[in-house]
Amino acid sequence: MFVSNLPPGMNPLTPEQSQLMQQLMTTLTPIQQAWISGYLAASANGAAGTIPATAATSAPATAAAPLTVLYGSQTGNAKHVAQDLAENAKARGLNVNLVDMADYKPKNLKDEKYLAIVVSTQGEGDPPETAERFFDFLVSKKAPKLDGTKIAVLGLGDTSYEFFCQAAVDLEERLVKLGATPVFDKALFDVDYDDHAPAWIEGAVDIFEPDLKAENDGAATNVVPMPGIIPGLATVAPPVSQYTKKNPFTADVSLVQKITGRDSTKDVRHVEVSLEGSDLTYRPGDSLGVYFRNDEVEIETVLTKLKLDGDDEVSIGDNRKPLRDALATDLELTQSYPSFVEKYVAATTNKALAKIAEDKTALRAYIEDRQIYDILHEHPRKIDAQTLVDCLRKIQPRLYSIASSQEEVEDEVHTTVGVVDYEAFDRPHLGGASGYLGRRIEDGDKIQIYIEQNDNFRLPANPDTPVIMVGPGTGIAPFRAFLQERDAIDAEGKNWLFFGNPHFTQDFLYQVELQDYLKSGLLTKLDVAFSRDQAHKIYVQDRLKQKGAEVFAWLEDGAHFYICGDGDRMAKDVHAALIDIVKTHGGKDLEAAEDYIAALRDEKRYQRDVY
Repeated sequence: MFVSNLPPGMNPLTPEQSQLMQQLMTTLTPIQQAWISGYLAASANGAAGTIPATAATSAPATAAAPLTVLYGSQTGNAKHVAQDLAENAKARGLNVNLVDMADYKPKNLKDEKYLAIVVSTQGEGDPPETAERFFDFLVSKKAPKLDGTKIAVLGLGDTSYEFFCQAAVDLEERLVKLGATPVFDKALFDVDYDDHAPAWIEGAVDIFEPDLKAENDGAATNVVPMPGIIPGLATVAPPVSQYTKKNPFTADVSLVQKITGRDSTKDVRHVEVSLEGSDLTYRPGDSLGVYFRNDEVEIETVLTKLKLDGDDEVSIGDNRKPLRDALATDLELTQSYPSFVEKYVAATTNKALAKIAEDKTALRAYIEDRQIYDILHEHPRKIDAQTLVDCLRKIQPRLYSIASSQEEVEDEVHTTVGVVDYEAFDRPHLGGASGYLGRRIEDGDKIQIYIEQNDNFRLPANPDTPVIMVGPGTGIAPFRAFLQERDAIDAEGKNWLFFGNPHFTQDFLYQVELQDYLKSGLLTKLDVAFSRDQAHKIYVQDRLKQKGAEVFAWLEDGAHFYICGDGDRMAKDVHAALIDIVKTHGGKDLEAAEDYIAALRDEKRYQRDVY
């Protein structure tokens, strides 16, 4: 609990600011709490701008430049690698500043001397959502000269995609053009980055360490941040669970329920998982990481096709286990990627497949709709068990937006799963994780999970702030969590939801709950777009435009705007509709409308969770 040191009647904070301060104080260490308490006390006595008595008062002649560890992360992987890098440097006594690109002030770039960057790539070579503003700044006329800045860049990506780690490549090229000097070789890692990142981190910190120690030796001791900077806040991490991506929790499945109609073209499942016995906590906007098991029937078919014995032992890292178990829990068999084909060709001298692999464009076209299962079905060749394992990469957990609030469901976590189900190459196909969650597990089964925090998709700190939510299909998931949270805490802010799907009678996800929220008044407005219930297809972006005047009025009144769902088309269409709304109802030209939306994003009033 924050206790003010201010004299009675001297509190400079409004009631709303006091509430926000209380929330902030729960995230700070005792030292940080003492510092900010002292600063407020000094402010009350007319000493604002001076350093409080609770802190040391000697300012350094020259401050030591830190190693700034900057990250741009879409699913949390780059964030975790950046955290590991920062911890490695701090363990050596180095001055470190760990910052999300979403929170980084681009104007500070001109002052950086030592910069380590970890960035992921999404889609067709694009930077993460949270890093777009930083990337835009780098290619703008405002980007500073970086002569003398030393950099090291690590990229994370997925070789399933054509523009592998392109964001990292582009970033380093741009920084070099601005004058920065790479002091450690850029690394581009695939989804098995966990096997390689530690060595790169060690090498990068080795390179920066002498300069950083020289900086510290040349700076005065007892360095105190100037007022307005809370000591250590930039690098303070929230409490973390013992259960993580590297150490998942084995949880009981409470419920798997289909929530689309019998005649729907979609199969969507509502999944509830018990957190009892864990220390896992989450907030609306976070994701549930799920480790899945591959289909046992498909595995047996593969073993038969390749004439392999599932009981043969193979090595997975430092572990030995039967091939059948390794294929079930450790290796990717659904998502295809070029390196598998290339390794399989080399191991089996398959001429037909080798011809396809010679042409990168032809190879990508070949694997686009094929799972690993398909490739092995079409090109079975004699191969020993360990060689097959070495051709495959490690299975990666899948992330699902959390569809519940712990304020409401306590020791549970809910999610909404759209099952990937299609026919191709004369065989039925299911998605790896979605087939597991939606079709193969049952109530009472156990699954391995963890929580992936997403601090860039959060409800407003002030519960009175209005929100506009656009979540078609399974994109409804986090907004169910938002509504549960606001209901549980009696938030006064208005809530407006745009939801879309093909058919009203078959695909209105969480219909009863949403209608109950409308009746209670929690949900102020609900606009739906069922695209195939009329001859002319109607989508959520069309509903937004129809209500454009009111949407703009809400934005002018301080509303936060959220999008969740398909990033390839829907999110882009909604973004375009939003710009059109600002142009039409704000009386702005295109450039001014884009600046308006950019300002919303900078203020964290425009947030997206897309996939």
